[in-house]
Parts: sequence; structure tokens; C-alpha cells
Amino acid sequence: MTDPQNPSAVPPSAPQNPPAYSSAPPPAYNSPPAPGAPVPGKTLGIVAFVLSIVLSWLALIPLILGIVALVQSRKAGRGNGWAVAAIVISALSIIVTLIIVFALVIPSLSAASTCVANPDAIVNVWGVQVPCSEVVTTTP
Repeated sequence: MTDPQNPSAVPPSAPQNPPAYSSAPPPAYNSPPAPGAPVPGKTLGIVAFVLSIVLSWLALIPLILGIVALVQSRKAGRGNGWAVAAIVISALSIIVTLIIVFALVIPSLSAASTCVANPDAIVNVWGVQVPCSEVVTTTP
């Protein structure tokens, strides 16, 4: 098709050099967060810290919460001191609880099992010699 105003003009054809489009930048994975942005897992870390102190007898729950909070923060490229503190306190609470169980409960159970087997025996309970007749009471 020719231009009616300029019949000698060559009809435009496809451009010789197609326009160059810049490609989109790749998504920024693990880029540093903006200053002042909330830290993922920080609230969960604080909750785990408080529970690790309050629930020292049941330290498995704050230990799990602290680990989850730390993983969330690490995925976002941030640190989470609250979560680390909760993990440490919970782990120490578990260790202390296990020491108490092995030091106090197991010897008591051992003495009780001895008295059940032989009611006339004398057992050593935390360094004190106790006759089984005083430990095990029988009903008439």
C-alpha cells in the first residue's frame, strides 16, 4: 500500500533492528531486609523465651517454638537472639530435669521395688537406712 500524499515513498516494512527490551532483573532471594522491617519469627522467639522460663518443667514446648522461630528468622536473613536464648534455656532445663530424675526418682523406685520384693529388708534411701516396714504400709 502506498501513501496517497507521497506516492513515491517506499512502504514501511518491518524494522531492520527490532527494539531491544531489557530483561526483568532476577528476583532477589535472601536479599537483606529493609531497615526497620519486622523480623520474621521475632514474636515467636519472645514467646518461646517467656515459656522457657515459665514452663521450665515442661521445656520441650519452648524448645520447639524457639527452633521454629530461629528457622523463620534465618530464612529471612536475620538473627533472633530471643529464639537462641529460648533454645539454650530450654535445653538446660531439660538437662537439669533429667539429672533430677536420675538422682532422685530412680533411687527411690529402686528402694521401693526392693521393699515390695522383701518386706523385711532394710534399704538405703538417700543415705539413710530405712526398714521396709516403715516404707511400705499394708492395709489390714
